[in-house]
Amino acid sequence: MVEHLTKETFKEKVFDFENNKDWKFEGNKPCLVDFYADWCGPCKMVAPILEELKAEYGDDLDIYKIDTEKEQELSAMFGIQSIPSLLFIPKDGQPQMAQGALSKENFKQAFAEVLKVDAK
Repeated sequence: MVEHLTKETFKEKVFDFENNKDWKFEGNKPCLVDFYADWCGPCKMVAPILEELKAEYGDDLDIYKIDTEKEQELSAMFGIQSIPSLLFIPKDGQPQMAQGALSKENFKQAFAEVLKVDAK
């Protein structure tokens, strides 16, 4: 199941921005962070796709969601202006941001190219 993050769990699992100036991924496998809001139509279209992808990719990939209404500091830190905003974080290397609702195929392509993870 997709996991919802708060500022504190984000610092533990993704990036401890209070103690690191430069990007340092805290996780042990690639992940996707979905910045969303409950009122956002495209976000609602993406949500079931992310649940399906989590089931398909299992433990090879973490999928997190951040509610931009509740976690405004995190949203501001990443300069979130429009939602959904999707942060693809490879195990090694720099994260990449995508904006807007993606199709399931686009997610799979990004997982393969950016995260180097393929479906089982």
